[in-house]
Amino acid sequence: MAKLVKFSESASLGIHAMIVLASRHGQLVPLKEIASALSASEAHLSKVLQRLHKSELLKATRGPLGGYALTREPKEISLLEVYQAIEGPLHPRSCLFSMPVCTGMACELGAFVGDLEERLRDKLANTTLADLVQG
Repeated sequence: MAKLVKFSESASLGIHAMIVLASRHGQLVPLKEIASALSASEAHLSKVLQRLHKSELLKATRGPLGGYALTREPKEISLLEVYQAIEGPLHPRSCLFSMPVCTGMACELGAFVGDLEERLRDKLANTTLADLVQG
């Protein structure tokens, strides 16, 4: 069955990694442990975590006792922040096609799709890492 909502592999990996870190808030978690918990490639995970670090959602400590940790409390980090740190700004679309192909002034599905995207954006903005760790 097809999925209505899809995230890229990188976005999914990043959100899951942030949940792992939120569940161990206050600790440095090595890359190897996060990758193992998610059954993910260390190389791919490392690239995703670099984006999150660049966006100042993570701090990274090098060395044998190093690892990753959240820069803020889990209740202060929304899923929208994590998503946008990996994928870039989330811009609503009004048409399902890359280029509008609908005739007339507006796309027949535009308002419907726009509403769905706005609801998803609001859900991501109002859901924190703490909500997922607790829930």
